[in-house]
Amino acid sequence: MPELRTKRPELGTCVELFAGGGGLAMGVHNAGFRPLLVNEYAKRAIETLQMNEMPGGGRWPLKPGDVRDLVDDFKKLEGQVDVLAGGPPCQPFSLGGVAKGTEDERNMFPQMFRAIEEMRPKAVICENVRGLLRKSFEPYFKYILNEMRLPFVRRKEGASWEDHNEELEKLLANDSVPASERYIVQHHHVNAADFGVPQIRQRVVIVAFRADLGMNDWENFAPKATHSDESLIHSMREGGEYWDRHRGVPEEAKARAIANLSELNYDSPKTKEKLNLQPWRTLRDAIQGVDEFAGCPLPFVNEKAVNGKEQVGEISDHFGWPGARVYTGHTPNLLDRPAKTVKAGVHGVPGGESVMMMDDPTFDGSGYRYMTVRETARVMTFPDEWTLAGPRGEKMRQLGNAVPVKLGKVFADAVAAALDSVGALEKSGGKQ
Repeated sequence: MPELRTKRPELGTCVELFAGGGGLAMGVHNAGFRPLLVNEYAKRAIETLQMNEMPGGGRWPLKPGDVRDLVDDFKKLEGQVDVLAGGPPCQPFSLGGVAKGTEDERNMFPQMFRAIEEMRPKAVICENVRGLLRKSFEPYFKYILNEMRLPFVRRKEGASWEDHNEELEKLLANDSVPASERYIVQHHHVNAADFGVPQIRQRVVIVAFRADLGMNDWENFAPKATHSDESLIHSMREGGEYWDRHRGVPEEAKARAIANLSELNYDSPKTKEKLNLQPWRTLRDAIQGVDEFAGCPLPFVNEKAVNGKEQVGEISDHFGWPGARVYTGHTPNLLDRPAKTVKAGVHGVPGGESVMMMDDPTFDGSGYRYMTVRETARVMTFPDEWTLAGPRGEKMRQLGNAVPVKLGKVFADAVAAALDSVGALEKSGGKQ
């Protein structure tokens, strides 16, 4: 398992809450942070973490169960944690969920606030769905940011979050709280495709630093886009580099992909800027093997494997699944575009979200098939050595709930550089 066994230089320590299938935990660990505690509630996700070693070897320091039951665990880690990371359950704020927001019992942001208060981490990385930025949730989102800024100001018994937010805003306006009791907080609306993830995935990432560290120039470290759609379009149409990488694509499929591309205004300064970035990665790139999967194409899944639910090749979870179809509201993934957002529905990933259009329009009589679990894992940038627990639907659910490993590492790398710039990692043993 070369990807997982590679020794990572240790920069500091971390704690991972709401770990799910391990995407953000792996990304933060890959950036050099050693986990002290990993928490997850869902049975199958716990099994996944138990089945897999950490990158570089060793078992995850897993504390399974409801985060609300971790009464003394956080306090024991006070002053020892460099980065607290987690993605509180997104269903309360997701367009695909019931969207009850603060009224939803799955809203775990209060537990994130408690963890900050009790552990006093140097930095926080918190990921969630774009739905958190919806107009209807705007007041509560502002409260989330304020609570992170002043996590040590406890809500009075019986007070609503609106009452508590009013108190927090007064304290922030007066600037009366000492730096050791405050955090500097920024949030970023990101598309994972802009950072080399072969998937359109719109998310909100909140980053916080303890104010007494003196880290006042996060904007100099905050991740900037490295890939663009404009560069992909150019490499498919004018540049040709994309097709050099995929020489076996039938001419009909290639022409169909090019016909669907947007036109580029080469005189636009924005277009010129975007053309300096790398091309967005596509579903075909993920399947054929680029970047972290370079030289490792996934074997072709034929009609026999689809209808027989057969495993294809030796890489786990690469098996066919029958019944793929498209209909209104369930358009397929296109091979030569980034994959659609991987989602976790009530019964796993919704059907249309995991259907892909094949190069051959006669494939299995429809021209479509379901993406395999492994193909889905690849567009979430999980390494091929990472195995998932449970039946197919549960595996897909874990992937839909996860943070792409690559996106997690991008933000963890940036946080590490920011902390290092103010000498905040030296007390954790420094860099090796």
